[in-house]
Amino acid sequence: MATFTNIGQSTPRLEGTEKVTGSTQYTADLTLPGTLWGRCLRSPWPHASIVHIDASRAKQVPGVHAVLTGGDVRGIRYGRRLHDVPVLAEDRVRFVGERVAAIAAEDRDAAEEALLLIEVEYEELPAVYEPQDALASNAPILHPEVNSYYGLPTLLESPSNAFVRDVWKKGNVVEGFARADLIVEGTYTVPRQHQAYLETHSCLVWIDDEGRAQIWTSSKVPYQIKEQLSIALGLPRERIRVNPVSIGGDYGGKGSPMDIPVAYFLAINTGQPVRMVMNYIEEFTAGNPRHAATVHLKTGVMRDGTLVAQQSRTLFNSGAYGGFKPAPGVNLGGASKAGGPYRIPHVQMEGIQVYTNTIPGGFMRAPGEPQVAFASESHMDCIAQRLGMKPLDFRLKNLLAEGDEDPTGMKYQAIRAKETLDAAIAASEYHAPKPANVGRGMAIGERATAGGESHAAVTLNLDGSVTVNSSIFEPGTGTYTVLAKIVAEELELSVDQIRIEVWDTDAVNFDTGVGGSRSTRMGGLAAYQAAGEVASDLFRITADLLGWPEEKMSLSGGDIVRLDTGERYPWVEVLGRIGTPITGKSSYNDPNRSPITCFNAQVAEVEVDPDTGAVKLLRLTTAHDVGRILNPLDHQGQIDGAIIQGVGYALSEDLRVDEGRVSTVTFGDYKIPCIQDIPKLVTVILDSASGPGPYNARGIGENPCGCVAPAIANAVADASGARIHHLPITAEKVFLELKIR
Repeated sequence: MATFTNIGQSTPRLEGTEKVTGSTQYTADLTLPGTLWGRCLRSPWPHASIVHIDASRAKQVPGVHAVLTGGDVRGIRYGRRLHDVPVLAEDRVRFVGERVAAIAAEDRDAAEEALLLIEVEYEELPAVYEPQDALASNAPILHPEVNSYYGLPTLLESPSNAFVRDVWKKGNVVEGFARADLIVEGTYTVPRQHQAYLETHSCLVWIDDEGRAQIWTSSKVPYQIKEQLSIALGLPRERIRVNPVSIGGDYGGKGSPMDIPVAYFLAINTGQPVRMVMNYIEEFTAGNPRHAATVHLKTGVMRDGTLVAQQSRTLFNSGAYGGFKPAPGVNLGGASKAGGPYRIPHVQMEGIQVYTNTIPGGFMRAPGEPQVAFASESHMDCIAQRLGMKPLDFRLKNLLAEGDEDPTGMKYQAIRAKETLDAAIAASEYHAPKPANVGRGMAIGERATAGGESHAAVTLNLDGSVTVNSSIFEPGTGTYTVLAKIVAEELELSVDQIRIEVWDTDAVNFDTGVGGSRSTRMGGLAAYQAAGEVASDLFRITADLLGWPEEKMSLSGGDIVRLDTGERYPWVEVLGRIGTPITGKSSYNDPNRSPITCFNAQVAEVEVDPDTGAVKLLRLTTAHDVGRILNPLDHQGQIDGAIIQGVGYALSEDLRVDEGRVSTVTFGDYKIPCIQDIPKLVTVILDSASGPGPYNARGIGENPCGCVAPAIANAVADASGARIHHLPITAEKVFLELKIR
């Protein structure tokens, strides 16, 4: 077994001191000479024609430099893949909170005063708020021009609010259902969930003296932002530069240009830099939260519990636009997880994005997967109950094993589903006696690490320090610490000798960015290879200078060591003799998700008050089949953070929309978990010698969140008999279910 100096040891975040002392600079902290504040007037209507706009009074406010309306930016649309989002509403608005006009002023007060003076005449139009209503034959078509949008994966036969449909098939579901002894159906609904990052969407845009757009923004995908803007604005990519800046949290939500196109046109119009920072009311009403969804499952089983067939249909409430989703199909691939990690020979899974007059949905941690995991793993318990089987026995009978295909037809390597579930069951004391009104529930899932492209360079400096350049803008996930540990390991140095510097988007052609739990795999492998390149160059130079054989050299503590004689020579002296630093560069590009997936199993223990329906989460146990852990401290932090978001999704978070209007616009109404809501968290790690990243690492950032809600729902049913089909699981819902019983 390989031994390591840095890998596997817990290392605090390299940027931790700056963050906790407040010295870290975020986009909202940045300023340039002459910087103006940008603000937007937003629609009060979910669906309406814009009859007339009069901005003349707003233009007279002292300090106002520009006022723009949809007529000034007509025909320009943007998005992460599907370009259906207008810079400013043109002829009509499609949701409450849509941008209608924009102002650039010398300070916020002047901008806010001017906004109040813009007069807009609207004519209300029929609106639809739920996907089922939007699919009705008499529903208004919200985007009649949908077939003209750049990035639409498949042209529609006729305009429809169902603008994207993905289908995954295996076998023949009709034949499968005909063979089944029992068919169980269920419908599950889940609400919107906001990412609740500390830093809101923000940007600073400056048109420099060369006519280039210089951009600072809270985005984890700067190269994609550059590409999106290039397409939308008709600018050559070389005329756009996105500059590194700290990002105050992401959780999937910071991949869209959001206000950048507005700030760009304000900067063009004024000739001055423009900064825009959304407040949290704007985040709740006009951000890009996790999609609300309705999942219908139909499953056929034999009397002995063998799964035979499953059909699923997931309707995602896209909201007014689809431009905040980057997946190639502009859908949420999480819909393909409806079959879970089980052997099912006959499968048909469908995921549909539907336009409605509500806040547009976007990406959030494991996009699409928590929605279908809640449905699928709740459904597994319902089937077991109908069969008279224990939920654990039912799962064990059908879990994927080595050589099996998952419901999409994918064959993974190194499958350890049973081992992972067994570990969670053991650590949770699942079979131990329970007090009255206490229940335990389980759920199991998997998520493979995504592919992508990343770049790195490692430079040995004349002073003995090492600089690692990376194309990743990381949002606080600990990636930079992991990169430093990898390079330190390969060069046999301590982590504190490594300095991370982030390239702007001029440095390399492209980087996929953060997402899909890919950062360690892609950025880590790029840094790993760059470290190997610079070491090889160092050995070659040393061979020329000292006559040592290259194949007999290694590194140790800042020295080059000759393995056959034990001689040592400081590499800083080698650099001194040649008078220059040396750099190794590397790129890693693999667009495919890993053939090795990561299983996770969770067991929740809850207490249900039979008189009120109140649910108290007592304990949550999670087991993960992972590769080698590079930084245990950060690895556990990722697990705990994902689980806490899952707890919020299960029990309290609900971005409510009433008649098209978001009604939870503060954290007093939108309730994320606080410390007293978090129970004892138990983590079990199943280490393994297989993984797609450096040192066999796997992704961990997203996998833990999906199974939390169904594990809790199953525990509630076990404790009380109340089966909740709609998140969040509130006391009111449980109480009503108990009354029905």
